[in-house]
Amino acid sequence: MRKIGLTLITLAFLAGAYVSVLDDTNVNWTLLGVALLAGFAGVALARLGARSAATASHLLESNMASVRESLDNIVRAVGRLCAEKDTIGTYEMGNEIDETVLEDLNRFVDAREAISHTLGLQAYADVMSHYAGGERYLNRVWSASADGYVDEVNAYLDYSRDQFVQARDKLVALADAALTQEEVARRSR
Repeated sequence: MRKIGLTLITLAFLAGAYVSVLDDTNVNWTLLGVALLAGFAGVALARLGARSAATASHLLESNMASVRESLDNIVRAVGRLCAEKDTIGTYEMGNEIDETVLEDLNRFVDAREAISHTLGLQAYADVMSHYAGGERYLNRVWSASADGYVDEVNAYLDYSRDQFVQARDKLVALADAALTQEEVARRSR
């Protein structure tokens, strides 16, 4: 459905462009309106296709598992960096972040929309608020590492860990609550 929608958008654009240059003094507004309507229909079809693909149950389950796993890995890696911050040189901390955390940060971001599809927008906002804070603090650590500010590296690494832990705990609590609600609903049938 998404491909049909994108094709319809393209054809509508081309038709509208063609209709608008047929006559250099007058535009056939009827034909241009038909092209515009076809374009809107294409946008609607493309969005419906993208939404149905994003909410496929097997994809949601896979993405939720990826979200949980990557968040666990991030918490573990940042916790290890916090524990070893006295032995890791200030200038090397940025490289350590890149080597140990970056892949899981990207995996989380790629799959994060599964949270809203599975648990709702409020759950997404709650988890992403803490995740974004942790990521922001981790970026601050990376920058401070490049500049050699050891106190800032140490402080913001702890702040980052705390935010990621809160994001993971919030996600686990919300997912567990959703499972409990599903079980209650299933038993009442």
